[in-house]
Amino acid sequence: MNKFAVIDIGSNSVRLMFVANGKILYKTLETTRLGEGLSIAPVLNSQTIERSALAVKGFYEKAKNEGAEKIFAFATAAVRTAKNGSNFTARVKELCGVEVEIVSGEAEAELGILGALGEKDGGIIDIGGASTEIIFRTSGKIVYRKSVDVGVVRLKELCGRDKIRLEAAGKNAAYEFGKIPNGHTVYAIGGTATTLAAVYLGLEVYAPTKITGTEISLLEIKKLTERFFALSVEEIEKIPCVPEKRADVITGGVALLSTLMQELGIDKIIVSDSDNLEGYAKKCGLME
Repeated sequence: MNKFAVIDIGSNSVRLMFVANGKILYKTLETTRLGEGLSIAPVLNSQTIERSALAVKGFYEKAKNEGAEKIFAFATAAVRTAKNGSNFTARVKELCGVEVEIVSGEAEAELGILGALGEKDGGIIDIGGASTEIIFRTSGKIVYRKSVDVGVVRLKELCGRDKIRLEAAGKNAAYEFGKIPNGHTVYAIGGTATTLAAVYLGLEVYAPTKITGTEISLLEIKKLTERFFALSVEEIEKIPCVPEKRADVITGGVALLSTLMQELGIDKIIVSDSDNLEGYAKKCGLME
């Protein structure tokens, strides 16, 4: 297959990855907040279903127009936890014929580590919109994997930008994760981590090659957390590489990352732009 595309339907954003001749030509996203309201009631509302399904349709048509022979789509926390997740997948199929695979939390963690590390040993932390995954591989075997229902969209709805409440939510999540393996290099993937790395590096334009491999200590993440708390959402929007629709959730995401690292004994992370999109393609045998 010379050209194909993978669509990741997350709780905050719908993302498209287009691949030609084994190389990623680009990634793009549309923030649709599919998981909006899930912290209040376990159902997807009609507005988020429609705008997210239309985003999938738009990406499907874009990929088709650019010559994709096959288009894959998978959905994560918002669809798997909602009682009416099938309403969303049915709407997508109605609009463009795409069959959406709903992946479990553990499967999502495995996609993340496969995408970021391939078969190498290490750990991954992935903060999403409605869930966070942590997974470790030792001597080629998965030794720990867990998904907890906490993410930037849920945090925005439950805690806003209240520092005390966000810290408490982070500690609760750390308690759910429990004891994690020691002595591993820990990588961070997902929008919170990559946006944080771009701000840390002071990038004017987002560059995946500069993001991947960026090492950030817990101390520096704590400093960045305080910086975000000190700014209004409007001020955060003006920071280069912070998308307008991420500005209202980035503070909660960074606070969660900082608290999890503190509570779980992670002293630094290495950020990777490669994540579950690449992992899905590798799982399907489409990329090495």
